[in-house]
Amino acid sequence: MHSPPMATIKEDTYFTSDLKASEKKALQDLKDKLRAAAPSPPPMWDIHLLSGHDRADVLLLKFLRARDFRPDDALAMLLSCLAWRAQFGAEEAAAEAKAEMEEVEGVVAYTRGWDREGRPVCYNAYGVFKEREMYERVLGDEEKLKRFLRWRVGVLERGIKMLHFKPGGVNSLLQVTDLKDMPKRELRLLSNHILSLFQDNYPEMVARKIFINVPWYFSVLYSMFSPFLTQRTKSKFVISKEGNAAETLYKFIRPENIPVRYGGLSRPSDLENGPPKPASEFTVKGGEKVNIQIEGIESGATITWDIVVGGWDLEYSAEFIPIAQGSYTLAVDKARKIEASEEAIHNSFTSKEPGKMVLSVDNSTSRKKKVAAYRYVVHKCTTPSEVQLSPK
Repeated sequence: MHSPPMATIKEDTYFTSDLKASEKKALQDLKDKLRAAAPSPPPMWDIHLLSGHDRADVLLLKFLRARDFRPDDALAMLLSCLAWRAQFGAEEAAAEAKAEMEEVEGVVAYTRGWDREGRPVCYNAYGVFKEREMYERVLGDEEKLKRFLRWRVGVLERGIKMLHFKPGGVNSLLQVTDLKDMPKRELRLLSNHILSLFQDNYPEMVARKIFINVPWYFSVLYSMFSPFLTQRTKSKFVISKEGNAAETLYKFIRPENIPVRYGGLSRPSDLENGPPKPASEFTVKGGEKVNIQIEGIESGATITWDIVVGGWDLEYSAEFIPIAQGSYTLAVDKARKIEASEEAIHNSFTSKEPGKMVLSVDNSTSRKKKVAAYRYVVHKCTTPSEVQLSPK
């Protein structure tokens, strides 16, 4: 088995000692100009902008970077953002729970898990608006659109509150946008509103914007809203065509933190039991069959496992092989073709005798290399009665 390649995101430094002389001067100039324009500016994300603390420097540097360290432009952006936050009620939006948005909560936009470098990951999936009734209920007029944008801002605000805002800490999010099934009209409408709003008021809060399941016509739409984006924003985009979601996401996020719908192992119910159990990653080459052997399973023990292959479209099976000679191999999961759209397999088995479990994925009919992951836990039998009570 081979491990899939990883991708690292170079985080901008927020240690003032690492700044160039011109950047240090720009930071001090911004502080002086802000003090002159607004002697007591309201806090942002509980950070007092003129406190002189590291957290304030991190936030001010975000505005400076968004404006290429031009203090006057950064000040204009900052003052505009402060005015927008007060008018929009951004802090309040984070605490609001709107009953009318319940059907899109955790579906259209949600924060779940972390990337490989500890950043919170925010997912966006607007495919539900393919259905005209859903679109009309949520986005059908100007008032509904405003309500949706307010809810969407609240999701982002809650994600930002997870950031450290300190040098050497986690100071940005990873954003994943799923374009599957999103109609062109709705894609253009939502993209223009949200991208503009976030770019103007949340500078440098997103380390990467990963677009997955990108349709063929995305290039046309991208050319429409591209002129409204800064070059720095566009440099953070990662584009992944339809069918390559898992392969792309595995480069940035561990599989136990990727939702099952995108070829990972994370289910909402997993979060109820604390941090997810780490998974082992591997790749399945084209024409290759991989056998994962889990040995040392005792009599009466129960083994529970999860396994997934990104974009499946191959054969999977699981069997238990007893140690004792003369015992028969048990087909726990009979060999079957797993369709590309299927999610991770979750199963368990209680042994009646010592042996090993073998999980097999057979990619021999394909030439495409695929990313994959599995994890398991074995609960040993602690009393003789448990052996007798194990299912037959």
